[in-house]
Amino acid sequence: MKVALVTGASRGIGAAAARRLADDGFAVAINSYPDETLITQAKQLADDIQNAGGEAIVVPADITDSQAVHKMFTTCEEQLGPVSALVLNAAITGRQAWDTITESAWDNVSAVNLRGAFVCSRRAFGEGRGPDDGTVVVISSVLAKLGAPQSLHYATTKAGLLGFTRSLAKELGPRGVRVNAVLPGAIQTEEELENFPDQEAVRREALSQQFLQRRGLAVDVAGTIGFLVGPDSAFMTGQTLCVDGGWVLL
Repeated sequence: MKVALVTGASRGIGAAAARRLADDGFAVAINSYPDETLITQAKQLADDIQNAGGEAIVVPADITDSQAVHKMFTTCEEQLGPVSALVLNAAITGRQAWDTITESAWDNVSAVNLRGAFVCSRRAFGEGRGPDDGTVVVISSVLAKLGAPQSLHYATTKAGLLGFTRSLAKELGPRGVRVNAVLPGAIQTEEELENFPDQEAVRREALSQQFLQRRGLAVDVAGTIGFLVGPDSAFMTGQTLCVDGGWVLL
C-alpha cells in the first residue's frame, strides 16, 4: 500500500485530501500542528478513515521545525512505510494592512508557508529518500496570481510556492518524482465559517469573481489532489492547476 502524508490535515482542504487519498487506497499520515483542538480533530478524521476500511495515523508536528519534521516522517515510515505522496497543505493566513504587518508576523507566515514546504520535501525526497515514482502536491492559492489587499505576506508566500513547485519539479524530475501545484480559489472551509459569519456576503463576493455560480468546496480541491497523485497525471510535472470556478482563466 502506498503512503500519503498530508500537512495541515486536521480540517478543511487538508482533511478532504486525506479522505480522498484514503478512498484511493493510500495509507494516510495526517499531520496536525501540535495544538490540542487540532489534534483532536485529526484523531477523529483518522477514526473516520479507519471505520471506512482505510488506514490512517496522526502525526502532530510543527513543520517549521526540522527536528519535529524528521520525527514525523520517521514515525510515518515505522508505522506505515515510506511516503510516496506528499501533500503540502499546511499554511497560515492573516488579513491586515500591508504597512501594519510586523516583521515577526511576516517571518511567521513565511516560515510555515515556505520553509515548511521545503523542510518537508527535503525530508521526504532529499538524499535519495522516497520512491522514484513519488509525487508532491503543493497547495498554493489564486492569490499567487492575483494578489490581494490586506494579504501581502500570505499572497507573497503563495506566489513563492509556484517558483518552489517549478524548481523542485526540475530537481526531482530525473528521478521520476513529480511535483505540481493546486491553486484553490474561494473555498468554503471551517476556517472561513469561523472568521466570516456573514456567509451570504461571502457567497455574493465569491460568486462575483467566478463564472461557475456555486461555492467551491474542499472536496473540489481534494479531487484535483487525487488526480495529481494518481496515474492519470503520470506525464505532468511542474504544472499549476487553478480550482477556482473560473476566477483565474489563464
